Amino acid sequence: MAPTEETRHAGPQTPLPGPTPPTPPPSGTDAEPSARMPRWLPRAMVLALALVGALQLGTWAFHQVIGLLINILIAFFLALAVEPAVSRMAARGMRRGLATFLVFFGLLIAFAGFFTLLGSILAGQIIKMIEGFPQYLDSVINWINTSFNTDLRRVDIQEGLLHSDWLRKYAQNSAAGVLDISTQVLGGLFQLLTIALFSFYFAADGPRLRRALCSILPPARQAEVLRAWEIAVDKTGGYLYSRGLMALISGAAHYVLLLFLGIPYAPVLAVWVGVVSQFIPTIGTYLAGALPMLIAFTVNPWYALWVLIFVVVYQQFENYVLQPKLTSKTVDIHPAVAFGSVIAGTALLGAVGALISIPAVATLQAFLGAYVKRYDVTDDPRVHGHRRRGEGPNPLARARRLWTRAQERTAGPGAGRGRT
Repeated sequence: MAPTEETRHAGPQTPLPGPTPPTPPPSGTDAEPSARMPRWLPRAMVLALALVGALQLGTWAFHQVIGLLINILIAFFLALAVEPAVSRMAARGMRRGLATFLVFFGLLIAFAGFFTLLGSILAGQIIKMIEGFPQYLDSVINWINTSFNTDLRRVDIQEGLLHSDWLRKYAQNSAAGVLDISTQVLGGLFQLLTIALFSFYFAADGPRLRRALCSILPPARQAEVLRAWEIAVDKTGGYLYSRGLMALISGAAHYVLLLFLGIPYAPVLAVWVGVVSQFIPTIGTYLAGALPMLIAFTVNPWYALWVLIFVVVYQQFENYVLQPKLTSKTVDIHPAVAFGSVIAGTALLGAVGALISIPAVATLQAFLGAYVKRYDVTDDPRVHGHRRRGEGPNPLARARRLWTRAQERTAGPGAGRGRT
């Protein structure tokens, strides 16, 4: 039937029953903005990648220069140690650079002469020990034959050692490790040269360095920086004084032992033990005790054992009794703080941290102490750990209450109701 004029302009008709056809997606550009990537996301991704790359680069650079930073830190504390002597010479009219050179030259001459004397003594004792080694070997063989009823001969032992695979492998490994040892020695010399140069510049240009640092700070901060610098000089000097005093005590104690045992070169060995054990951290004690033990072994092997026992016992006495008390008096920090600072410094920076931890903590404590407000403490016996009479719980009353509570807990709640 053909549509009429009325049906052509009629409204929407009711859909026929049945399944609804799917709605077609909207045409045009209305759906494009929701499907696009947000504009801030690429920038955020680039920024995150840049931050990660900068962090990785900074970590790599820090690990590359950590050795240089530690050398600069050692040089700075060494410059603080020689600052009083350099300033005293400069105050008398001498140029600061020349005064610094004279101080470092005097230290170099003293150390060079000391180690040269020790080297000559050590070389002579090693030659003596090598020449007397057959006699030591014969005495050991005779003791073994007498004690265990064996029939050992020195010639058989020497031939067995010369033709053994262990000796051949040890010689090969030693020859291969010569290059590594030479590299380590050269690296150590370069490190010492770096520390010496930086410490010389810090000491010679101390006023210029302080002026350059204060020029970027306001006047109030300048006074604080100069005060901290002065405190660091005083505390470092006190620390070196305490180390020198402990070196003197250690040298005197070991000198008495070596003189009692009849060990040759006792004064020089005592000075060696005192200086090395106090100014070389971590391994200084072992290096200091090895040389007297070697010399004592050339005299009598039992003397070397006595020296070892004395070194171990004295080291414990020094670590737990002598060092904390001397450090607390010269550097003005508590013995427990000194001991803890050494442990923390060793954990953070190894041997360098053990060497500079005490003056660093003392400087920080003295500097921060000026900004902590303190009050007068009342005269109360409890401050000294004493209680007044009549205060605190009576022991008998407290025991009676505890017994009553235990009885009530054992009887239970039903017992109380039965009594009522």
